[in-house]
Amino acid sequence: MRALAALAAVLTVAAGLSVRAFTDGAFAKYAGDALYTVLVFALILTVLPRLRLAVAALAALAVSWAVEFAQLTGVPAELAAITPLARLVFGTSFNPPDLFWYAVGAGAAWAVAVTVTRRTRLA
Repeated sequence: MRALAALAAVLTVAAGLSVRAFTDGAFAKYAGDALYTVLVFALILTVLPRLRLAVAALAALAVSWAVEFAQLTGVPAELAAITPLARLVFGTSFNPPDLFWYAVGAGAAWAVAVTVTRRTRLA
């Protein structure tokens, strides 16, 4: 599971970069939000491969929401002023619709992981 989760993380970063490179507007923004949570999910399973998939999805959603709500404090914006990487990781401004798209990402990540897990067990 660890190798599969690490591969998923790499593929998710590639998908996120592709979305940013080849699309724009609302689609790029909200696809990026969903993929952010998918990446967190994959990273959690890379570190904790025996964690139940539902727990990993809920943890990824909680992390994503925590980062979004932290934007209300201004701390992420201050970090982004120090290093551009912080802008990618933490964002800078709170946007309520992002909360929904993080949930979409967590749900999609969970659904794909369950499907892959079931298929590899059957093989």
